[in-house]
Amino acid sequence: MEFKKSPDGGWGWVIVLVSFFTQFLCYGSPLAVGVLYVEWLDVFGEGKGKTAWVGSLASGVGLLASPVCSLCVSSFGARSVTIFSGFMVAGGLMLSSFAPNIYFLLFSYGIVVGLGCGLLYTATVTITCQYFDSRRGLALGLISTGSSVGLFIYAALQRMLIEFYGLDGCLLIVGALALNILACGSLMRPLQASDCPLPEKTGLENVAETYSIYSEKEKNLEENIHILEKSYSSEEKCKGTLANGDWKQDNLLHKNSINAHTKEPETYKKKVAEQTYFCKQLAKRKWQLYKNYCGETVSLFKNKVFSALFIAIFLFDIGGFPPSLLMEDVARSSNVKEEEFFMPLISIIGIMTAVGKLLLGILADFKWINTLYLYVATLIIMGLALCAIPFAKSYVTLAILSAILGFLTGNWSIFPYVTTNTVGIEKLAHAYGILMFFAGLGNSLGPPIVGWFYDWTQTYDIAFYFSGFCVLLGGFILLLAALPSWDTCNNKLPKPTPTTFLYKVASNV
Repeated sequence: MEFKKSPDGGWGWVIVLVSFFTQFLCYGSPLAVGVLYVEWLDVFGEGKGKTAWVGSLASGVGLLASPVCSLCVSSFGARSVTIFSGFMVAGGLMLSSFAPNIYFLLFSYGIVVGLGCGLLYTATVTITCQYFDSRRGLALGLISTGSSVGLFIYAALQRMLIEFYGLDGCLLIVGALALNILACGSLMRPLQASDCPLPEKTGLENVAETYSIYSEKEKNLEENIHILEKSYSSEEKCKGTLANGDWKQDNLLHKNSINAHTKEPETYKKKVAEQTYFCKQLAKRKWQLYKNYCGETVSLFKNKVFSALFIAIFLFDIGGFPPSLLMEDVARSSNVKEEEFFMPLISIIGIMTAVGKLLLGILADFKWINTLYLYVATLIIMGLALCAIPFAKSYVTLAILSAILGFLTGNWSIFPYVTTNTVGIEKLAHAYGILMFFAGLGNSLGPPIVGWFYDWTQTYDIAFYFSGFCVLLGGFILLLAALPSWDTCNNKLPKPTPTTFLYKVASNV
């Protein structure tokens, strides 16, 4: 299906507004889950590693299921997926208020809410890209800040709701707020399909394609008809054997109807042969697409910068995501008094993440700034900040480190730039899907690993040394891969050589 030209405005700004609020409402609680994490530790009495799985799944499942989410949006449209996912997120949050144990939370909050958030993210990004072309970067930047603003507001909101209504009441109210996603989804008016026909192939392409399949088609049709004739003759013999006792009556009926049915078997056999040929060609095409996909994936990993980027994003999410989930418990473990809390640490991370996304995105647009080295710099500085967390014993130092980590987490806004410069625009969708899958895997594994370190050592020191080491390792691997020359990253991957055919055209002379 081909859509009408992107309006780059008009109703598109309504799409930007409702997409912003959709991400605000769906990602607010999962990103600010650190406030709930502390309460769940007290209520269920489980280890920090096991409890951390709830928040990590809520953030990682959506990325892990990104191919399924894309398929749903392509099949049913952004509006339908948004409305359905709104019910998922709201229902998962409300169900979590009735959780009898941590395992129920893993399903209701981790999987149901996480999958709903993944579907909503894909739907909002897809419909925004459909409505904007020349202003697409601005539109995507505006809707992406919805999750960061949601983290900032929901961290304080959930803490206040817990004080007034308890943990269960907080989840019920937050789930009720998520029902507003349904109103946002109803405003996502899809672009109508274009009435213009698809561009036709050139005459030379049509001649080559027609000639290339002509002989194969004739050959397949003849083979299929030959097979059908054999089966048809064997069927007639079988019928003659079974009807041997009453051959006179059958012979009479056969003589009366022979003239009426002489042409029907031929037409039927030809139609079946054509359908059989079509199925064979369709299967061949699907198999060829699968082979091409596998070949493109292998060619991507032959690019040393892409391979380093894949390792870096995986290690970055293992080490860089836990602070947003565990920082509140880090402050409590450091004996920081609640009276000293001017603002929740998670709120500081959230607002600085929004600032980082905007400023780093602006820096990436300057031609004299190397985007890959800028991304590497954010990784290295973040690794050092993570290693400094064990030395922070007061609210002020933890707040400063939270602000630094939040700002550097905004490097998500320049990650598509880095991916594009590494693999080329033609391979961006394929490469980005692979990278997001491993980012989701890192998101899911990071907090439980840090929690297990605490359960083992009864301190967060070694846990954050490990997190900092992971991020530093990923940054240095990417730096070493990109050091020889930035031009090697800009070179597009070699396209697979197409299968060539030699055509022998008959002369008119």
